[in-house]
Amino acid sequence: MIYVFLADGFEETEAIAPIDMLRRAELDVVTVGIKNDGVRSSHGVPVLCDVTDMQVELDERLEMIVLPGGMPGTLNLEGNAVVQSSIDYCVKNGIPIGAICAAPSILGKKGLLDGKEAICFPGFEKFLSGAKLSEKKVVTDGIFTTAAGAGVAVEFGLKLVEVLKGAEASQKIKAAIQCAN
Repeated sequence: MIYVFLADGFEETEAIAPIDMLRRAELDVVTVGIKNDGVRSSHGVPVLCDVTDMQVELDERLEMIVLPGGMPGTLNLEGNAVVQSSIDYCVKNGIPIGAICAAPSILGKKGLLDGKEAICFPGFEKFLSGAKLSEKKVVTDGIFTTAAGAGVAVEFGLKLVEVLKGAEASQKIKAAIQCAN
């Protein structure tokens, strides 16, 4: 199971594109609304989530968590105890974490990107203290996959598929959706 956490103020593309890519790979994706099952994106788009943060179960079924960016969505994720405990659980158990745009700052502030290659939205680099800032728009180092922003949301989603199901599965989806790169 993959939890994609959505808080009020999330960036739509950074959430929906990875959800789409992961579901195309036939992975079990569960959208998690912070505080409510209904959240609003940074541009006012309402989204009904599968569960609320109070229904999150951290156990052996968890394969990955995904943290979309956007403002104030990233700050709302960062301030949520369930998101924080989910990150800690993943780190303790070697479970992959994806974060895009401003969301890698959540990991950086926890000191989790020290010595790791990572990328984020320009201006948030100061929160990635100790990270090796990547020239790539999407990068995986250890359990962490980070991405620069909405413009690479499909690529980010494909990389998450690759992390869980391999390059062939990712390439198959890339061809099916007529990805330009």
